[in-house]
Amino acid sequence: MDAYTALTRGGASWTPEFVVEINQKVCIGCGRCYKVCPRDVLSLEDREEDEDEDLDEDQMSVMTIKNAMDCIGCGACGRVCPKNCYSHSAMAVAV
Repeated sequence: MDAYTALTRGGASWTPEFVVEINQKVCIGCGRCYKVCPRDVLSLEDREEDEDEDLDEDQMSVMTIKNAMDCIGCGACGRVCPKNCYSHSAMAVAV
């Protein structure tokens, strides 16, 4: 199977990579990715209190994928993440 490709405005071929996972053990809940996401894909959620006892109060939230199907594959979330929490993947299409 080939990967889904698109064209930039200038006509260059581009392969979008869509968000597939956020490493919540590494995420510090800073919200940078939430602010740059153009499609309301992400949500900041409270961490489970007993999940990570050694976290300070500033790390009591974690980013989650709320609407994965709305992701446009721009990759902005991964580029602004200071902890490199994001995993992206190209979408395979049947030919």
